[in-house]
Amino acid sequence: MCGIVGAVSRRNIVPVLIEGLKRLEYRGYDSCGVAVHQDGGLKRARSTSRVAELQQQAAAEGVASGTGIAHTRWATHGAPAVHNAHPHFSPGPRAPEGAAGRIALVHNGIIENHEALRAQLQARGYVFTSQTDTEVIAHLVDHLYQGDLLDAVQQATAQLHGAYAIAVFSKDEPHRVVGAREGSPLVLGVGEAAQGEFFLASDAMALAGVTDQIVYLEEGDVVDLQLGRFRVSSAGRPAQDGTGHAAPGRFMPVEREVRTVHAHSGAAELGPYRHYMQKEIFEQPTAIANTLDAVDSIRPELFGDGAYRVFKEVDSVLILACGTSYYAGSVAKYWLEPIARIPCQVEIASEYRYRDSVPNPRTLVVTITQSGETADTLAALKHARAQGMSHTLTVCNVATSAMVRECEMAFITRAGAEIGVASTKAFTTQLVGLFLLTLSLAQVRGLLSDEQEAQHLRDLRHLPVAVQAVLALEPQIIAWSQAFTPKQHALFLGRGSHYPVALEGALKLKEISYIHAEAYPAGELKHGPLALVDAAMPVVTVAPNDQLLEKLKSNLQEVRARGGELYVFADGDTQISSSEGVHVIRMPEHYGVLSPILHTVPLQLLAYHTACARGTDVDKPRNLAKSVTVE
Repeated sequence: MCGIVGAVSRRNIVPVLIEGLKRLEYRGYDSCGVAVHQDGGLKRARSTSRVAELQQQAAAEGVASGTGIAHTRWATHGAPAVHNAHPHFSPGPRAPEGAAGRIALVHNGIIENHEALRAQLQARGYVFTSQTDTEVIAHLVDHLYQGDLLDAVQQATAQLHGAYAIAVFSKDEPHRVVGAREGSPLVLGVGEAAQGEFFLASDAMALAGVTDQIVYLEEGDVVDLQLGRFRVSSAGRPAQDGTGHAAPGRFMPVEREVRTVHAHSGAAELGPYRHYMQKEIFEQPTAIANTLDAVDSIRPELFGDGAYRVFKEVDSVLILACGTSYYAGSVAKYWLEPIARIPCQVEIASEYRYRDSVPNPRTLVVTITQSGETADTLAALKHARAQGMSHTLTVCNVATSAMVRECEMAFITRAGAEIGVASTKAFTTQLVGLFLLTLSLAQVRGLLSDEQEAQHLRDLRHLPVAVQAVLALEPQIIAWSQAFTPKQHALFLGRGSHYPVALEGALKLKEISYIHAEAYPAGELKHGPLALVDAAMPVVTVAPNDQLLEKLKSNLQEVRARGGELYVFADGDTQISSSEGVHVIRMPEHYGVLSPILHTVPLQLLAYHTACARGTDVDKPRNLAKSVTVE
């Protein structure tokens, strides 16, 4: 979602801030801005266009400084408009219209008590020029500011309820930026010592090519950046007097490790592809191979040193995830129960955390997230732990993310940076990780023979070649996409483990082409969805040669009898043939239990080429963001 970049340096830092915003564009945004300390005051440029336009505007207006903050905003409070764009200024109470700012601030997250704070600040004479919750923080810091920015920010954060990552500076303190985080990610970058520079960013990728020395700030941290030094403090830490308790709101100095992090700066290069989504679809064979690179046998230690003990103790699995990751978890349920013979429940993270459930301390809680920063999934994890479920594992694509740090165990997918908002290679590598988890649990439970392990490993290692063969179907799928271009609705059908694949295919089509698409278990057709079927609604069907094939064929006949147009991705030996109203693309091979991974790929290509034909912004679909760090 929103992106933050900030810096203090002896050099002009504006080009670094702008480049950082460009690296965060993949997250999705609808406005952007930059503010600096210049000529003894504050200066900013803001735009509702792309970062490239902001760059031109900043250059034209001579924005240059060694101290600054920049932001890409995805609108929550207030419409996408320049007056709602960050950075926000506070000129102080009862300031005349057009007065220069005293405090500049950017913010990711949502402040839940912003209305109450707004009323208090208005009573003190502060005038609001935006509808955002962010402007409340800027005025609050200004109200508390008595010459020490760190002290003002620490006092302000004590009054904020909700999630936030902020970066703020004052016109009265050149070469100083203060950041804070609670529930939203923020990292510190250590730059060139000769320039005395330090950086803040919501994602280490924003600093790729600038520094690889990164400090991951923890919940409640406040960081003070000045030329040549930084200090981190945190609220609620044990007091130094031996009592074991800190006074409410009291901040104590803390040490945070500086890590060397390679942020995949080259991954943002588009290369010969038309869009990042297309690039990432075709990177899937490599991503799967990389994910399997260190897997030479099935063993619990793939998930952490203590995994064997935990896997022996647990008697059920609870999967928590959102969006595409939720569908990956839904596929895993069809693996875990029949192969590992362990009960599995899959929950949408944003629903699970707000309902009363029956906790089981012997449950393995599995979170799935590409970024590792998904706010709802992190909150659901904390809720599960609060219920007494301490065995936690994440399947995640970012080894340095909050989710990996929060969980007891982790499996890191090796998909590389995923730029397109619509997830592709992250999904298929998540499925690989979840299948390995299934086999590891089965092994610990005595349900995986040596012969079965060897066969599964052979199938896994053949996956990159099998996916490459599916990608060769692209010309046929492009031809199909032309028929989908004028449509307004589409229906996707699947059965068993391919039902979640149908759900994922429908999600991809609606995300990037804006065609309304729904997915159903094929057996549910006659229980309602069949009423929608006519010649104007294409029906996409996933048809592997499994035990449900004959049932699926009957469902297809129900569609044809109502005049529906069928588009079937069928395994070669299914004996489903093209005919009037039935279009068939044959998959290269049947892949047994791993078939959901292969059948996902043509659905990605269908969505991609349909969106291209409709002329949508494939990598940045409207109203969506890559990393959802607010509820």
